Amino acid sequence: MSSSTLLSQESAARPLVTEKAVPQRRSEPGRRSWLQQMARRKLLRWLEEVIGGEVRYADRDATGEFGAAAPDRLRADWIVDDDRFFSHLATGGSVGIAESYLCGQWRSDDLTALLQILCRNMARTNEADSGMAALARWGRRLLHGWDGNTRDGSRRHIAAHYDLSNEFFSLFLDPTWMYSSAYFERDDMTLEEASTAKLQRICDMLELKPQDRLLEIGTGWGGFALHAAGQGVRDLTTTTISQAQFDKAQERFAAAGVSDQIQLMNADYRDLTGQYDKIVSIEMVEAVGEKYLDDYFRQCARLLKPGGRLVLQAIVMPEERYDAYRRSIDFIQAYIFPGGFLPSISAMQSSIGRTSNLRLQALEDISPHYATTLAHWRQRFFDSLEDVRRLGFDDRFIRMWEYYLCYCEAAFREKAVRVVQIAWDKPNY
Repeated sequence: MSSSTLLSQESAARPLVTEKAVPQRRSEPGRRSWLQQMARRKLLRWLEEVIGGEVRYADRDATGEFGAAAPDRLRADWIVDDDRFFSHLATGGSVGIAESYLCGQWRSDDLTALLQILCRNMARTNEADSGMAALARWGRRLLHGWDGNTRDGSRRHIAAHYDLSNEFFSLFLDPTWMYSSAYFERDDMTLEEASTAKLQRICDMLELKPQDRLLEIGTGWGGFALHAAGQGVRDLTTTTISQAQFDKAQERFAAAGVSDQIQLMNADYRDLTGQYDKIVSIEMVEAVGEKYLDDYFRQCARLLKPGGRLVLQAIVMPEERYDAYRRSIDFIQAYIFPGGFLPSISAMQSSIGRTSNLRLQALEDISPHYATTLAHWRQRFFDSLEDVRRLGFDDRFIRMWEYYLCYCEAAFREKAVRVVQIAWDKPNY
């Protein structure tokens, strides 16, 4: 039975639950445990009040259509193939939903749309993190706190994601190798064109001049450094703590003939010395950690010359969700970026106020561009599945990355998280 024929499109917007056998793919039908029954009843009650879109739900003995048509006509199937999904839901809450997807226990015809609907029901979605799920959340937070972003911890956390394999990242990144939000000045721009436009916008925000001494904290695979060198900057230092990124960036600098313009370092930001006219950091502050924000901004201020400028592109948590976020661990922290933490704008500003005399000069929200960037990455990722498997990554890994890319795209579309370009100047005294 295809997902498109689960329910009649003429079904009423009110919830309609009927007995319906849905073939099990992962486990044989049997009696659900009390925990599974409890979680299933709770989910169905939650669905009865869903807003912002339509969810066509099905499990092995029931189907239902919930919600109502939204102006943007968001609609998605949610098909539970394995009763163990309900165990994950009961014990893991929202992270349990993700874990269950990794195990192949449920599916959707439009995962991004379903996750957008969950975002639109954020306050009620958090109700899933109660009882046993709240205990699991507390345990994850405790483990996360123990595994902090010390120098050794930061290297370990960065390696866990960025050192997967350069060949893997090459499958879905564009030729700039930028792994951060692009900027689509036109709807018909390619991903490479939009990535280049983003790089140029950052150079413009830096007011970058060829004679500037420039520091980049977080090399990535060298995309910004190559662009800046192409703008005539001849005194550029860039640093990473990913060995795989260091090796690829070194290779790219040599191939472009700009190794004499760029000093590439494998060094933690806390160990940097010198004075620079301009400092740039593109989506690296998310790897700093809440505990170390003051250390990070104090060091940036120390490295920046009077009259200099600091520019960050940063993924940030909206202010209204920041306190709840900082007390929890989400899917991204648990499975994708160990050690990751999204600051809020006010958290960064407060840290800067405590540690420096830097002054805010400019801020732009470019969140819609990240949603489009992620859609490009997801399409390129799925176009390369044969090569992903050839590299040794299994179906669970593929489902994890599908969930990750859809989860982030949904969050940026709904502005549940944001990305900003922000500039601070250092007074000339």
